[in-house]
Amino acid sequence: MMLKRLIALGGTLAFFGLAGGPAAAQGNLVVYCGVQEEWCQLMVNEFQKATGITVSMTRKSSGEIFAQVKAEAQNPQGDIWWGGTGDPHLQAAEEDLTEPYESPNLPLLRDWAIEQHKISGGKTVGIYSGALGFGYNTELLEAGVEPPACWADLVKPEFEGEVQVANPNSSGTAYTLLASVVQIMGEEKAFEWLKALDKNINQYTKSGAAPAQAVARGETTIGIAFLHDVVTPIITSDAPVVAVAPCEGTGYEIGSASIIKGAKNPDNAKKFYDWALTADAQKLAAQAASFQLPSNKDAPLPEKAPDINSIKLIDYDFAKFGSSEERTRLLSKWDAEIGAN
Repeated sequence: MMLKRLIALGGTLAFFGLAGGPAAAQGNLVVYCGVQEEWCQLMVNEFQKATGITVSMTRKSSGEIFAQVKAEAQNPQGDIWWGGTGDPHLQAAEEDLTEPYESPNLPLLRDWAIEQHKISGGKTVGIYSGALGFGYNTELLEAGVEPPACWADLVKPEFEGEVQVANPNSSGTAYTLLASVVQIMGEEKAFEWLKALDKNINQYTKSGAAPAQAVARGETTIGIAFLHDVVTPIITSDAPVVAVAPCEGTGYEIGSASIIKGAKNPDNAKKFYDWALTADAQKLAAQAASFQLPSNKDAPLPEKAPDINSIKLIDYDFAKFGSSEERTRLLSKWDAEIGAN
């Protein structure tokens, strides 16, 4: 895949017809944001500049946002849920926690982003994509130990106490791992592998990106995360980390956006949704050192993003593993067989 070079942000104000000067006050918006804090804040700042809408933002992991939206269903406090893995967005759609919306910018998107919109009944949309994998710290890898290249390698005894991954109840990244290995290995063998992996885990983190950050800081040898999170510290701080796309194949996420049902500021939520689908808004990811594949066909690919074409991706069944029944069942099984230990 030939990667385009990033260009400076432009056109965002023109998109709203506001290029002539500062935007006048246009009301409020509450955003629940599921990506990294820096990206969340940059999105909020640029949207406020473009529209004059005052934004209140809360950043949490995908599973935490889903739980909050569900808990607030009778009295919604948020207007739009932007970012985070698509599976909990799909569950929220199925449980009628989000609203259908047909953005005029849907035709600008890649097929996988539009498919996410279709299978949710119009209640969510793809905003970025990224493949799952892991990273290892070359300085912590013991002499003579073969570097891990496959999922199977992570359960080897030489990596006892040297692996981090997030908890799938709070983290969309970790749920993607759970759903991916079930699809790759079959459920019985996948849970055998997860139990073996548990013996090598030193910490189940809340955030899906945290294991990649811990690897970069030298706190653990291996961290399971989306590959765009693994490469971030390599790019930004020259961390001694190698990113690995597992040899057996791997799953991927479709980061999504959804308007919360009963939102108090629905018109402003739609404005944010529309804006977030534009190429100008999606360029902001790389400025915040986030290197996912953007859903807008005209958004330039970050120059140092993982090459999705070189990764062996499985045919991830988003409809099944994003369903309320399957997601709840798998998480309950993980809690009973692994999390309770």
